[in-house]
Amino acid sequence: MIAALCYGVAAVMQAMAVRAASRRTAGATSGGSTALGGVDPSLVLRMLHQWRFIASLALDLIGFVAQLVALQRLPLFAVQAMIAANLAVTAVVAAWLMHLELAWREWLAVAGVVVGVGMLGSSAGEHAATGVSAEFKLALIMAVAGIALVGVAASRLRPPARTPVLGAVAGLGYGVLAVAARVLPGFSPQHLIRDPAAYALAGAGIVSFMLYATALEDGSVTVATAAVVLAETTPPAVVGVMFLGDHTRAGLGGMAVLGFSLAVVCAVALARFGETDEQGLTAAQRQVMQSAESDPSPYIAS
Repeated sequence: MIAALCYGVAAVMQAMAVRAASRRTAGATSGGSTALGGVDPSLVLRMLHQWRFIASLALDLIGFVAQLVALQRLPLFAVQAMIAANLAVTAVVAAWLMHLELAWREWLAVAGVVVGVGMLGSSAGEHAATGVSAEFKLALIMAVAGIALVGVAASRLRPPARTPVLGAVAGLGYGVLAVAARVLPGFSPQHLIRDPAAYALAGAGIVSFMLYATALEDGSVTVATAAVVLAETTPPAVVGVMFLGDHTRAGLGGMAVLGFSLAVVCAVALARFGETDEQGLTAAQRQVMQSAESDPSPYIAS
């Protein structure tokens, strides 16, 4: 839950930093002109000049450490589902900073995400340490390479498909990161240097972060985050059950399925809310957003 809170707040701060650092004009198309298509590696360098981005990195680091600790104690499906609650955090914080109001349907969706992941967490069985082969860990590295290639191709898409597709590909990368962290035997330097899973973890983190930042550059915070959450939750859960010995508590399999379904449905509802970020704002709301991005101190103080 600490990881979910940190990731959710960081997502909104990164979105504000990305839009301020982006070199795109308001009427520009999403077809990029960089060597990597629509993925601009210099975007992160430009964001380093903004305090919001630096603060979001600190929050991400705290969340990542919390996630690593949780992965050593709980099944993958439970950890990833709890972290999925960051979507609800993102929606609430984005509405607060942008002075937008959530309708009762959005509040129900936020509550549904929390209840859904709570049901999943309560149905999780005891963590079962299961060793994996070297081939499994090498497959994680191959998966990272494949995700990077697909992400570059997705960055060339035009709106409105570009943001959710890039978010989904980034989510798959974060899913690989979670699986790699789960199969690490330890976090000592000697373990990390020799274990292919450590390199898969590092590569997945870098690739996924770049793709997620690109998705946020000219898209909705909540749409991108919803796509990430959906893609980073289901595949790792399946891998954990099939290959890593994850299971639910006796007799609570139905609760796990119901909780997961509830979280997915509510995430989709929040994604639809995110689509109105740029299209459904009034002129006054756009002015508030522009003022907050240029000087956020009054809004943070309030």
